[in-house]
Amino acid sequence: MRAPIAQANGLPNAHYTDPAVHDEERRALLTDQWAGLAVAADVPEPGDAIPITYLDIPLLLLRDREGQVRVFENICRHRGMILVSAPRRIEGAIRCPYHSWCYGTDGRLVSTPHVGGPGRNTHDGIDRTTLGLNEVRSHVWRDVVWINISGTAAPFEDAMADAIARWADFDQPLYHGGADSRFTLTVQANWKLAVENYCESYHLPWVHPGLNSYSRLEDHYNIEAPDRFSGQGTRVYRQIRGDDGATFPDFPGLGPEWDQAAEYIAAYPNVLLGVHRDHAFAIVLVPEAQDRTREEVHLYYAAPETDDALRKKNAAQWKEVFEEDIFVVEGMQRGRRAPGFDGGRFSPAMDGPTHMFHAWVAAQIDARRAPARAAE
Repeated sequence: MRAPIAQANGLPNAHYTDPAVHDEERRALLTDQWAGLAVAADVPEPGDAIPITYLDIPLLLLRDREGQVRVFENICRHRGMILVSAPRRIEGAIRCPYHSWCYGTDGRLVSTPHVGGPGRNTHDGIDRTTLGLNEVRSHVWRDVVWINISGTAAPFEDAMADAIARWADFDQPLYHGGADSRFTLTVQANWKLAVENYCESYHLPWVHPGLNSYSRLEDHYNIEAPDRFSGQGTRVYRQIRGDDGATFPDFPGLGPEWDQAAEYIAAYPNVLLGVHRDHAFAIVLVPEAQDRTREEVHLYYAAPETDDALRKKNAAQWKEVFEEDIFVVEGMQRGRRAPGFDGGRFSPAMDGPTHMFHAWVAAQIDARRAPARAAE
């Protein structure tokens, strides 16, 4: 897999079908790295909180009283009870429904009723300063809430430095389009297949004939940043227009190279991003099982207010494009049950971004296995 692309094979079937390999990948690819959890637009106001089960881990996404987006383990430090069971606005404190221990939105333990006996709310053996909520390392970039569960990854600004630099022109406010600019797709396939398909433009003429009719295969180019991200770009982006010819406002300050260009990258491991002169999107891939993935799609604009009809038209267009990919991603998943398939080969000219993702996966697995091999 890590050989030059002309000699490389793809990931073996076990990486899509074997529960043991899926569990190993969960640690090496998703908990040890900066992975996408949700978007900050999910918690728009201070006090907003959403429980999220991620890789079987109960997490709580919230915006604290100061407006900072934070992620905590969604459990009380007393007996491990789930704190928040449904999305809601935290008006006062986060109260455990079991014994009423209470936490601030900054994670501090602020109240322990009767902990020292009836009517005694303190005890020398309970140090509240050490029993706040367990916070998960997090960072917001392009409105995606990235988390590093292990706490061992490099600082986000270093880990994603190349992607941040590449899209420096778009380092400006993003405005989520609202309820009509988000949708969810469920795919009966391993999450990595969604990444692999998104990375390359090779499939455009056959899977996306409508898109290919004006943004042709030959208009696309590969984007490759080893060990960081990969994807594709097009030199022919056609703005969506309303019946009256209206378009979305452009992001300010863009250079002329973005007049007709657009780029799409998979930021490893599980976030798919797109930028255009007048809108952007983020897709967070949520692995629900080794053969099931939830795709959370969010659309963003350069201004807080955009035309409702045009926004809905844009969302419908992107939903159609992303739905066109489902049959090939699910078909590849079924294909991984064929014992004679060895992971496949790559087109040296067309599959560079996908091979780069396979090589990254292999490198992370090798790195995690290295200590055990050294001890043998």
